Amino acid sequence: MSQATKTAGLLLFPGLTQLDLTGPYEVLANLPGWKVEIVAKQAGPVRTAKGMVIHADQGFATAPQYDLFAIPGGPGTDDALTDAETVDFVRRQCEGAENVFGICTGSLLIGATGLLRGRRAGSHWAARHLLARFGAEVRDERMTKDGKFYTAGGVTSGIDMALRVVADIAGEDAAQQIQLQIEYDPEPPFRSGTPFTAPPHILARARAAGEARRPIREAAVEAAAARLASGTPG
Repeated sequence: MSQATKTAGLLLFPGLTQLDLTGPYEVLANLPGWKVEIVAKQAGPVRTAKGMVIHADQGFATAPQYDLFAIPGGPGTDDALTDAETVDFVRRQCEGAENVFGICTGSLLIGATGLLRGRRAGSHWAARHLLARFGAEVRDERMTKDGKFYTAGGVTSGIDMALRVVADIAGEDAAQQIQLQIEYDPEPPFRSGTPFTAPPHILARARAAGEARRPIREAAVEAAAARLASGTPG
């Protein structure tokens, strides 16, 4: 890495899952020689899905081209998918960035740009199948890398993938030091963190809890896929 400051941008939009953003932010903000910014349509406060308000440093119009661009997810992804200005900004940033990092359903936003066509990609377990509508090869792994595109599973996996990204761009020693500094050594009390390990009745309850969101997300993905097929992804 050169002595010049590198820049990382993390996308912020209404209805975002805050840990999708703040988990990777904590990792990346500890990376020496990097400036990390949060970017939204306009600079200023944005309310996340659970009510936390996060301040955007930059608006789309003033944001530089980032060396690393990260796209979190959450319920608000559905509105972002059908917002031409947001999709176009994501596309331009992803095209120009050295590395791109999708967290949770943020991978769907990358997919809506057309840049995951033919690439391996993952997302939150309840939404990853929808990546196929954008021509991606859907993967079940917690972390997936294809070229410069890193895609993580749901929410907490963004921390894991952020450490992987740091290891690739700054070396494993840097990533391990950050992991130690944030004392990231998870020991979950239950083996229910994926649909492959959760008890069947827990999986059924989780699916039922997301049932109201499912048709909304599917409709947003269909609209975004149709726009992409028409040749106007933004």
